[in-house]
Amino acid sequence: MRRVLVIGGYGNFGRFISQSLADQHSINLIIAGRSLSKAQSLAEAINAEAAVIDIHENLKARLQDIKPDIVIHTSGPFQSQGYEVAEACIDCGAHYIDLADAREFVAGIDSLDKKAKQAGMLVVSGASSVPCLTSALIDDYRGEFKTLESLDYGITTAQKTTRGVATTAAILSYTGKPFKTLIDSEEKDVYGWQDLRVQKYSGLGKRLLGNCNVPDLELFPKMYPELKTVRFYAGLELPFIHVTLWALSWLVRIGLVRSLEPTAPLLLKLSFLFDGLGSANSGFYMDLTGKGKNGENKAIHFELIARSGDGPFIPCIPAILLAKKLANGEIKDTGATPCVGIITKKEYLEALGELNISWTEKQS
Repeated sequence: MRRVLVIGGYGNFGRFISQSLADQHSINLIIAGRSLSKAQSLAEAINAEAAVIDIHENLKARLQDIKPDIVIHTSGPFQSQGYEVAEACIDCGAHYIDLADAREFVAGIDSLDKKAKQAGMLVVSGASSVPCLTSALIDDYRGEFKTLESLDYGITTAQKTTRGVATTAAILSYTGKPFKTLIDSEEKDVYGWQDLRVQKYSGLGKRLLGNCNVPDLELFPKMYPELKTVRFYAGLELPFIHVTLWALSWLVRIGLVRSLEPTAPLLLKLSFLFDGLGSANSGFYMDLTGKGKNGENKAIHFELIARSGDGPFIPCIPAILLAKKLANGEIKDTGATPCVGIITKKEYLEALGELNISWTEKQS
């Protein structure tokens, strides 16, 4: 059996990952975090071990005590972290997986590639919806095009979705701030949560979206050099909450406020007051456009709808699949890499089969 340690294993994402791995015969699961009581409570319920870990204190020593073979790091926000956890895992002989969606963090993980290969370890960053699911979709559909020229895609979250301070802080860290994205073959500045637009989702209706900074914007122009435009958006279900955050983004853009990230606990608390006005349904879409095999204009539209509050489980799938593959000896690769080209579209969507999630695809 392989010892799999989930850091933040009782949190919003960690709990689902822990519950999904608990019944694997090839895995001995350890749930860890700063609260031993919370870890023990979940561990007792799913027949796992519990441990105390604070990633900022004596991490290497704690890993040496626990002796994991695989570590899943779920404790964000990753925007404010370095690679200390990944490096400690390499030093202790453990494979490393994280759920980061921070652009620079995920894109820079290959700085550990040499060290990971020398130790014979696999280090994977961004085992989440972006860039794992998004790159899997591109890889699957790319063969339908002679040239893939544009990606336009986005996520809308449910008001009643499970959410925490770390996720909120991650969004607020770039709200109102400039970041680069590829537009008409040029890297141009856009601003977090601005460029308001309306997107219609099947079964959900219209949702507001704004610019969102994700690893894809850094990775995809290099991975798919034929691309001319890559635009990614995210949005909140209730229009007045989305517009409120859009308005606050201007305070950052014009320099009145340095960052909204310190307000994360307050804004999160306020957002819960409006849960009764929303639903538990979220969505994702991706529009791929370019030239078909015969030079004709071609477009593919993929859409995924998550109901019953199952949306937050989508980013957990890559870590679950990777942990299972590593535990079963199905992955022999070593080194440090963003989570691209490791999980296929088929594998990802099949793993969503037990959830209240559906998807459609249309070609024109």
